[in-house]
Amino acid sequence: MNLSPEATEAVKTELKRFASDLNLSETQKTQLQSALENVREKLDEIRKNNPDITKADVIAKLKGARAPLRERVVAFLTPEQLTKWVLKLQRRRRSWGMPPR
Repeated sequence: MNLSPEATEAVKTELKRFASDLNLSETQKTQLQSALENVREKLDEIRKNNPDITKADVIAKLKGARAPLRERVVAFLTPEQLTKWVLKLQRRRRSWGMPPR
């Protein structure tokens, strides 16, 4: 599945933010881009197959994509980068009104 232009832009924006915040190497940027694109493809597929889905239902369905993403990220981030990654995701969850994990 190819990403839509909007999804591609969203991945680029997120990648740029994480690359800066985590001080990623070029190799890490490539690895993270691949992981983000994979999750975005899953998100787009969920939305395509469920056009009337609520935000809460999308979040619930994406739970299955979290573990593989985390496994991929853990494989190439340093411990310091991983700590920053987790903190950044926790802040994002709070800003979206989601409970911490």
